[in-house]
Amino acid sequence: MDVFQAALLLFIIIDPVGNAPIFSTVLRDLDGPAARRVILRESFIALGIMLATLFAGSTLMGWLGLTQSALGLAGGIILFLISLRMIFPLPGGVFGENEVHAGGASIPLVVPLAVPLLAGPSAIATLMLLAARDPQRMGSWALALGLAWVVSTAILLAAPWMGRVVGRNALEAVQRLLGMLLTAVAVQQFLDGWKAAFP
Repeated sequence: MDVFQAALLLFIIIDPVGNAPIFSTVLRDLDGPAARRVILRESFIALGIMLATLFAGSTLMGWLGLTQSALGLAGGIILFLISLRMIFPLPGGVFGENEVHAGGASIPLVVPLAVPLLAGPSAIATLMLLAARDPQRMGSWALALGLAWVVSTAILLAAPWMGRVVGRNALEAVQRLLGMLLTAVAVQQFLDGWKAAFP
């Protein structure tokens, strides 16, 4: 897997198109500049969490006694479940109604925007798997994460404008298309984990 393939995979997993309506719902009580500041802050927090996972993932796997095959199987299952929710979304979005509430005009911190919407379990599992498979290419994986993060953050910042110009139906169609692509990636990741566990 090269840098651009990894970046595309991470972009699909972060799913900024699908998360844009959720961000809009959580930040509905804030004006434009304040909402953009929160989006940037939460995006940077998510990036920090994902970078920490990327560089400390192998150590964490060692502490927990996890193998690469177990991580591949678990990551494939998680990606598959999320891809199904992208194709057949729940009323409250990909992560359900419990993740999209904002009481009054309160400003969310870390949860639910940075975690689990951006730095979710699937992104964390994928980054740990990349680091475990090829630890000599950590710079490449960090670059891939950076590319995916920049594009995702730009989409989230432009979400209100995109919603008005493109329309909600078009955004939902794109989310379903990304979900179909993610389904294939999830199955391939599961098969790779299976082959590693049962050669």
